[in-house]
Amino acid sequence: MKRRILLVDDEVAILLTLKAVLEIGGFEVDTAASGREGKIKLRTHSYHMVITDMRMESDAAGAEVIAAARSASYHPAIALLTAYPLAEEDWQTLGAGTMLVKPMHTQVLMQQLEKLLSSHQAKLLLTKVPPVKAKPSSKRTKPTASRTSKPSLKKIISNSSAAKPFTLKSLPKKSTKKKSTTK
Repeated sequence: MKRRILLVDDEVAILLTLKAVLEIGGFEVDTAASGREGKIKLRTHSYHMVITDMRMESDAAGAEVIAAARSASYHPAIALLTAYPLAEEDWQTLGAGTMLVKPMHTQVLMQQLEKLLSSHQAKLLLTKVPPVKAKPSSKRTKPTASRTSKPSLKKIISNSSAAKPFTLKSLPKKSTKKKSTTK
């Protein structure tokens, strides 16, 4: 069973890039482009982890997503994703298990997520909370030919652009010049 992550961020470029990185890493990723959409998905699906941006449609949107995740009956691990780091006691007070600072190298991201999932699972076992049983996704997936041919996460990371951050700075900027209409 793949581990399910809800990724909440209002920056589409970050959302799509992180989604691709996480899917390559073996996660099933659901996305939300706003805090409001994220809270709805938290109520209608189950996730092993929630990764949310802090500032979206409002400065409190990320905190609201974290509160909704904390109140979910399936107890997901929670990571705060931000370009504006908070003091450790502030993000912990919000209820996040870790803070991820944008931009980040993909290898570091995957290591931090694995560490968070492991420590969160250990906490759940100590408090005797049942593990997450992810609700089936509405997306249809193609069956795989063989489960043994799946590469390990370490191999994926080492073969990927792990030394490169997941930012999209290399994309060309839109031209603001007007085209000439003279004949």
